[in-house]
Amino acid sequence: MNQKSDPYIVMMTLDRETSSVILTRSDGQEARTPLAGLPFTPTSLLVRLHYSPLGGLLAVTRDGDEVAFEVPTRGRTEPLDNRLVVYLDQNMWRPVSETLQGGETVSGEDRAAAERLAEWVRNRRIVMPASAGHHYETTKWSVADKRYSLGLTILQLSRGWQMRDPLQVRVDEILEMFRCWKGKADSARASSVFTLAPNALHSPPRGVTPYTPPSDFSADDAFRLVSLTSASTYIDVMLDAEHVQPGPETGWVASNQRYSEWLDTQDWDSQQKRRSIDAFLFSDFQRELAEGAYAAGLSLQEVQQWGQKRPVQGFAVLPATGLYREMFHNRHLNKGTKWRRNDLTDMIYLSCAAGYADFVVCERHMREPLEWGVRRLGQTAKVFRRLGEAVSAIGDALAQQVLPTDASADQDLASSPEG
Repeated sequence: MNQKSDPYIVMMTLDRETSSVILTRSDGQEARTPLAGLPFTPTSLLVRLHYSPLGGLLAVTRDGDEVAFEVPTRGRTEPLDNRLVVYLDQNMWRPVSETLQGGETVSGEDRAAAERLAEWVRNRRIVMPASAGHHYETTKWSVADKRYSLGLTILQLSRGWQMRDPLQVRVDEILEMFRCWKGKADSARASSVFTLAPNALHSPPRGVTPYTPPSDFSADDAFRLVSLTSASTYIDVMLDAEHVQPGPETGWVASNQRYSEWLDTQDWDSQQKRRSIDAFLFSDFQRELAEGAYAAGLSLQEVQQWGQKRPVQGFAVLPATGLYREMFHNRHLNKGTKWRRNDLTDMIYLSCAAGYADFVVCERHMREPLEWGVRRLGQTAKVFRRLGEAVSAIGDALAQQVLPTDASADQDLASSPEG
C-alpha cells in the first residue's frame, strides 16, 4: 500500500489588493498571512507576484497582463538547453512589440517575423535576452502607453534571460587575456554572458550593490530570495507608471567628435590612423587593464613587456572587447562621422551581443561596422538589419538541430492562477 505524501507548497503569492501572502499547497488548501507592507511603490503597476518552485515567477499587472520569468537554481544559472541566442537592438523590439500588442502599423514581413520569434520562444527553441541597454532606453521613454507596451514585450519574450553587463564582460575578458598571456588559461572568453543569474544587468563596475539576504538563510534559500528579488525588481521598474529621467551628458560624444574631426585632417595612411585610434581607445581602458593585470598576477615588468608586444594582438582575441575596438576603428576611420549620444550605448551592447550570441539584429548604421568587425575577427555571429532576413536564417539553423522531445513544452507558469 502506497503512503500518500504530505502536502507541500506549490505556490507563494504576494497579493497587493489584499496586502497578504498566500501559500497554496499541493492539496489545494491555502493559508493567508496579512502583511503591514508589501514591496509595491505607489507608481508600481504590479498587483500580484506568483512564485512556484516548479515553474518560475509570474507577475500580473493592473491591466491583467502577465510576465513569466524562468528562475535559476543555485549552480544552474545558464540552462540554455541547446536554445539559440537571438539579440535584438532596441529599435528592433518596436515592431515586435507593436505586432504582439495588437498594433496595425507593422509591415506584413515584420509581423510574420515577430510572430515567429514569439513562437520559438514559447517552444523553447530560442532565447531573446534583455540587456541593461533595453531597460535604459525603454524606461526613459516619456510616452506612457507605448513605454508600457514595449517594456511588456521585452519582459515577456526575454523570460528572465539577461545579457550580462558589457562592462563586466569587458573586465572578465581582459582578466582572461592576461591569464592566457601568463599561460594560466586557454581562452579569453568571458563566461555566463547570457544568464538567468540575479543582478546580471548591472555590475559592480557601475557601483551597483545587490540585495543581501538574511545571514541565517541556507545557501539555497538565500540564492532563491536574491533571484526573486532581482527578477521582480527588473519587471517592476520596467513597467513603472513613471518614466526614468535620462542621465547627464558624459562628454563622450563631444570628445569623440573632436577626435574624429582632428583625425580627418591628418595626412596618414589607415595603419597610422589605427595606431592613433588604439592610443585614444586604450586611454579609456586604463583602469580595466591595470586591474586585470593585477588580478592575473602580472608584475610591473610583465605589464611593460605585454605593452610592448601584445596590446593589439591581445585585444583581437576578445569576443566582445575586440568587436568594440573594431567598431570604434570603423567609425573613426570614416571621414565626416557624426557622433550621437546613443552611439556609445549601441556599440557597447551590440559588440557584446555579437561576441557571444548566435544572431544579432540591428539598424543599418551599426550593422555595417559590426558585421565588418565580425568578419575581420573571424567570429561566428550572424548580423542582420531586417527581422525577416534574420528569422529566415534562424529558421534554417533550427532546422539543422535535433529537437529535444520536450521542446514544445512551455515550462513557464502556463496554467497560471489567473487563468
